[in-house]
Amino acid sequence: MERRPVLVYDGECGSCTAAARWAANGWDGAAEAVPWQVLGPDGLAELELTVEEARAAVQWVDPPGRPRAGHLAIAAALRSGRGPRRLVGTVLLLPPARWIAAAAYPAVARRRHRLPGATAACRVGPGRAG
Repeated sequence: MERRPVLVYDGECGSCTAAARWAANGWDGAAEAVPWQVLGPDGLAELELTVEEARAAVQWVDPPGRPRAGHLAIAAALRSGRGPRRLVGTVLLLPPARWIAAAAYPAVARRRHRLPGATAACRVGPGRAG
């Protein structure tokens, strides 16, 4: 049985949770968004991810098991959506948007505690980027 694509995000961060829910609202049910904390080390291992990778950046794992992290994960998740989400995801993969997204993702992840819906858990510490 082929597994569905999975968006793995930081469920302790209100901004990350809101963004993951927004992306998931555009899906037709073929994918799922799950906090890495819910998956735990064993669930992450099933997706061929580590806790460190999940802490470092949002992850997208497609059915063949190809993980993508950070801005590439966001682009893949959006491309799985309908309408404008799909278009934005596609644009994020094309230069120069891809280059800008690659630079912007770590900067936004470091400052996510300042975003609307942020919680104390959104403060980035050592080994925790997004």
